[in-house]
Amino acid sequence: MAADSPLSSWTPPLDNSVTLRAAYERMPGYEADAIPRYVRLLENPASPIALAGAVDLFGHDCIHILLGRGMRPRDEAFVIGVTMGASGELRSWQYHAYLFCSRYLFRGPYRFGPFERTIFQLGVRFAQATGIRPLHCVGWRQQLDRTLGDLRSDLRIDLRNLTTVWEMEQLMADSAALPFAT
Repeated sequence: MAADSPLSSWTPPLDNSVTLRAAYERMPGYEADAIPRYVRLLENPASPIALAGAVDLFGHDCIHILLGRGMRPRDEAFVIGVTMGASGELRSWQYHAYLFCSRYLFRGPYRFGPFERTIFQLGVRFAQATGIRPLHCVGWRQQLDRTLGDLRSDLRIDLRNLTTVWEMEQLMADSAALPFAT
């Protein structure tokens, strides 16, 4: 995704009173075909080699909205980590396979650098530690007219926890940019 694309600057609302439909309608669109095949093989539930927490593109977009995450690589890493971590099905080999693929096989904005891999790991641990319900099992189209607050409550997604983990992420990003004496 180009740095100047509408997706790179889009951030969903944290406002709990907004409906999922209203938030989704504000999201810049793109076609499922724009997602590379190698990503779809691991993340699409219709794939024979889909990993834990695999969800269709519509569901994935809804999860971005609930987590208040945009479309930058770090946001993708967090959303995928939370989705896999919340699944209750994540096995060690799947976790490591995704890290390997996102580091060595994925291209362009889908490739994770060290920071994005750390954020993916943070997302997995965040979901497991906070008890977020399995997000890949939600019938997202049936939830469109519900408020984000009701959905977050039902799925055990606490805004205070999201804010705390986001602040931790910002500290990590800032510290990675500091020059250290050697």
